[in-house]
Amino acid sequence: MPTLIGPFRQLLPLDNLPERGAIRDDQMEVIAEGGVLVADGKVLATGTFAQLRLDHPDAIVDEITEDLVAMPGLVDAHTHICYGGSRAMDFAARNAGVSYLEIAKAGGGIWSTVQHTRAASKEQLTNLTLERLDYLLQQGITTVEVKSGYGLSVKEELKQLRAIQDAGQVHQADVIATCLAAHMLPRDFDGTADEYLQTILRDLVPLIKAEGLAKRFDIFIEQSAFTTSQALGYLRALKAEGFAITVHGDQFTTGGSEVAVAVEALSVDHLEVSDATEIERLAQSTTIPVVLPGATIGLGCPWAPARRLLDAGCAMAIASDWNPGSAPQGNLLVQASILAAFEKLSTAEVFAGITHRAARALGLTDRGVLAPTYLADIVAFPTKDHREILYQQGRLTAKRVWRKGVKV
Repeated sequence: MPTLIGPFRQLLPLDNLPERGAIRDDQMEVIAEGGVLVADGKVLATGTFAQLRLDHPDAIVDEITEDLVAMPGLVDAHTHICYGGSRAMDFAARNAGVSYLEIAKAGGGIWSTVQHTRAASKEQLTNLTLERLDYLLQQGITTVEVKSGYGLSVKEELKQLRAIQDAGQVHQADVIATCLAAHMLPRDFDGTADEYLQTILRDLVPLIKAEGLAKRFDIFIEQSAFTTSQALGYLRALKAEGFAITVHGDQFTTGGSEVAVAVEALSVDHLEVSDATEIERLAQSTTIPVVLPGATIGLGCPWAPARRLLDAGCAMAIASDWNPGSAPQGNLLVQASILAAFEKLSTAEVFAGITHRAARALGLTDRGVLAPTYLADIVAFPTKDHREILYQQGRLTAKRVWRKGVKV
């Protein structure tokens, strides 16, 4: 028997928005006194609560008696929340004038987190990941991508991916695992960067496939990590093995987005230094640019060119990049709201970027809008006006969350 959830003071299905490019706020449907009819974890219909109740008199009613605005569950398409330790020392050093790359060369940065993560047990990493998933779910984020990349050996990457898998199996949010074993060349690896990538392909990939630990791979293309030529061969080999691809690209130097387009990656994430050439290339491709305002806030670097990406026709998504080094905040709505103010993004563009466009960056076509056959993932905020959600820049927190139609 279906369940009718509502009435919401406003319901934003987000199902009529363009897949690519800029979006005006008047293109976003807002249903006053709306309701969502759900069954078997999926949306059956949306509309006014009163009409849905007339049309489905036998439906169980999950009645809302307070002022709430509802929209699809949020999607955070880029996080690194499976880690041990802290990088507060890096943050202090950057604020004192030391660059990200200088910190990395001195033994801080990613390698510092690798050491802390290796020292943690799988059970400890699972529990830490669960705590962070709780925080994200409380924000209304019902789908979370989680990367490895702080193990940087076959044994330790497997430990991380197993911890991510264990957390995902018990948590109410949907967890999408990504292998980022190519985060940097480990300092304790006795060989070249090319040899390390071959080790991943030869020794780690078969075990990931055997255990079903991840269907996605990522690589960091940067001066402190891997070159474009190294990444091309590695990613093409992974595609041949059937994995989906995403890329850390154009954060400090360009080149990563070009590789992402060349291998038809699902997404390329960061893009803080992307300029006209990179933007045009992305606009002509199927690769989704994912901007990470949390990294800009954490590092004090320029914003990714979100406005220009949208105006060029890209299907831009927004994610938190929650990690212990460059983006420790982990609050997607705060970050998206601040990005909107600096880059002049419409409310509709931000909402699309953290719902259905973010889902597409993960290769997911069953969520991110409230429409028939889509997952009934819903978040509701305590307000009468949807514009308050971004206006309050994260101070307005989710009041209720439903995952597959079940209140969590």
